[in-house]
Amino acid sequence: MIRTQILGDYEKMFQPILLLVLLIALITGLGFYSDVFLTGRNWLNILNNHMAHQLILAVGMTFVICTGGIDLAASSILALSGIIMAMLANSGMPLCLSIVFALFASLLMGTLNGLLVSSFTINPLIITLGTASLFRGLAVIITGGMPIYGLPRQFHEFAMGSFFIPIPIIMAGLILLAALIILRMTKWGLYSMVIGSNSTALTRLGVNVKLYKTSVYALSGLMAGTAMLIITSRLNTAEATAGIGMEMTAIAAVIMGGTLLSGGKGSMTGTAIACLLLAVIKNGLTLLSIDAQYQEFIIGFLLLLAVITTELKNQRN
Repeated sequence: MIRTQILGDYEKMFQPILLLVLLIALITGLGFYSDVFLTGRNWLNILNNHMAHQLILAVGMTFVICTGGIDLAASSILALSGIIMAMLANSGMPLCLSIVFALFASLLMGTLNGLLVSSFTINPLIITLGTASLFRGLAVIITGGMPIYGLPRQFHEFAMGSFFIPIPIIMAGLILLAALIILRMTKWGLYSMVIGSNSTALTRLGVNVKLYKTSVYALSGLMAGTAMLIITSRLNTAEATAGIGMEMTAIAAVIMGGTLLSGGKGSMTGTAIACLLLAVIKNGLTLLSIDAQYQEFIIGFLLLLAVITTELKNQRN
């Protein structure tokens, strides 16, 4: 039994440790190549501009994938909640209330995803693909496809401000810490993983699986709304095309971090390291003066390779 426990702990930590080794190797190589890479200013840029919003989105995605689900609507929720917040703020509503309404709207959209996924036997990929088009289409209809400018100045200062550390980094760190505790130390986190591995057993124990599954998608929606605050504040603009493709990067980071795509096993630590690794790769490609179109190709290739390798390893295990 002790040997089984040791092997189980090793299995859980193998993926994050492997990613950490790759991250250290990449940092070392880029540090030798560029005098700028290891500077504090560049690392603040990596954490603030490349990682913070992506990590917040990936936290919600980790819980969803733990249940054996997937959320392709996350970036559409991000865009629509940003449109809602911008329209309310520009209509004269106090900024704080506008943010609260936008976050509540993102929570409702996530809840709708959860209700649909838990009420029907249709694959979550199909359901969230449909709601993604629904939410994104609604954002386009509301705005006529035009960006919304003129947001309050104090909102733009939110992404730029700091308490020695930029506010988005602090937000992402606190959310990650809470997620680590929830996933490993609470009944809600435990049930999220058990739903992915054996939801029938939970149902027989009298657990309301539908309620828990719905709440996981609701959290993913809320995380998308929270990531929206960072992106919209940084650009000082809300638009229907915001966040396109971010959900795919979040899914890739979650799988790279060791969370099983089929559900039942999750690693929030792995997700965080994978997000940092991807942020460092993006920054490194920029420092290497790689053209933007080639960057997209290289990152896509690396993500595909990493996800396939991780899934093959998990299947063997």
